Amino acid sequence: MEVKIKAIHFDINDRLVAFINKKIDKITRRFEAITEVEVTLKVVKPETAMNKEAAIKLLVPPAADLFASKTADSFEEAIDLALDALEKPLEKAKAHK
Repeated sequence: MEVKIKAIHFDINDRLVAFINKKIDKITRRFEAITEVEVTLKVVKPETAMNKEAAIKLLVPPAADLFASKTADSFEEAIDLALDALEKPLEKAKAHK
């Protein structure tokens, strides 16, 4: 299983990478059909609150790819929200196996 993490227009720190990997590891243990995870992080309008966006794409063959994008005050919160949004479609894909 491959995990790709992209930070757009900023340098990602090791703590955030570790947080993402821990969360991805947790979800891929529950849903073994996931073959690839793409996480894209970006700052939206830096002068405002709620400006951290996390987009997560899960490749789950043979089902369609799953995607969620959430914006929050921190990248950690945005990642949690996006993964929460992916739970239901993952459960559905697992049930249709």
